[in-house]
Amino acid sequence: MPLPDLTAETLRTAPLARAETIPSSWYVDPRMHAFEQDAVFARTWQLVGHVGQMPSAGDYLTAAVAGNPVVVVRDRDDGLRAFYNVCRHRGGPLATARCGHARMLQCQYHGWTYRLDGSLRGVPRFDRTELFDKRDYGLVPLAVDTWQGLVFVRLEDGAGSEIPPLLDVVDGIAGRIAPLRLDRLRFARRVTYDVACNWKVYVDNYLEGYHLPLVHPELCDRLDVRGYTTETFRWYSLQHSGLRGGGDGYYGTDASDDDAAYYYFLFPNVMLNILPGRLQTNIVEPVAASRCRVHFDYFYTDGASEQRIDEDVAFSDRVQQEDVDICEHVQRGLASRAYDRGRFSVEAEAGVYHFQCLLKDAYRAALDQEDVRTESGVEGN
Repeated sequence: MPLPDLTAETLRTAPLARAETIPSSWYVDPRMHAFEQDAVFARTWQLVGHVGQMPSAGDYLTAAVAGNPVVVVRDRDDGLRAFYNVCRHRGGPLATARCGHARMLQCQYHGWTYRLDGSLRGVPRFDRTELFDKRDYGLVPLAVDTWQGLVFVRLEDGAGSEIPPLLDVVDGIAGRIAPLRLDRLRFARRVTYDVACNWKVYVDNYLEGYHLPLVHPELCDRLDVRGYTTETFRWYSLQHSGLRGGGDGYYGTDASDDDAAYYYFLFPNVMLNILPGRLQTNIVEPVAASRCRVHFDYFYTDGASEQRIDEDVAFSDRVQQEDVDICEHVQRGLASRAYDRGRFSVEAEAGVYHFQCLLKDAYRAALDQEDVRTESGVEGN
């Protein structure tokens, strides 16, 4: 079936002051969810975790990327390897926990075992199977890379995509946040939220401070809202604000004039919320056309007390519940008969506009690649 509203007109990018928002069908039609798994998520760098969560050989992390189960493991040479978390026998999982340790990766279905380099080691009860060579059944590898201790994977090799190597995607961020080094932070905990909205609704909401006074009055007490600024770069955007002293919990009790909150968004679905001495990452995982799952991971410099972490998580949870509520209301509004497309505030929604332009670029690249496959006689997905 043809995809909804993917026309030359809806894919066109006008200047911000004249642009319309993307069509509501892109948020609500189930066909778009399937299209985006390949067009957006399989072709971009996806955050999995932090190297500090995998310090020793055999330590692993699992994740879902573009609907695919993946596993990242530290091998015996102290390197990181990424694979589909799928046994080559009948598709069973190698690991079912979010994180763990294993001398070898073993299928949890029929017990096939794989070395940490992905090669097949053991195949129980296969002695009578003919024309079977274990060398043909190693795990399927994925691209893996790190930046500032954060671990990213990518399903596709980059063909047909404009997304460059990871270090080019994040170019300029490390210098901006110095002297804080994200690779020196330690993982504290993960909190996951299931939200009844399309993943793009959640991202749109993150990318503007326009809604802060109405939706997050407590947060406005901690931030210098009048100094709230958005900057856009090739593959990411930055919202930043000074911090106000005198608050408790997430934004500290002694914020100085030099302290700031940096909210980085990496296309298409990763947020890096950086404050003095701490990092909160958000990974927005699409689940269905009207559902997403958001993983909040908390990291700190050494010396952060459990009380401080508890206060951070509690404050963040209050803000998050406010976002969940408004995003779910927006999803219902987008599905109504009353709405199709809107307009942008030039002053307050440059980040949303930037994201939606990148989204259109990704859609066009995927459609162009599909056209090439069709013209060459290769059947597309």
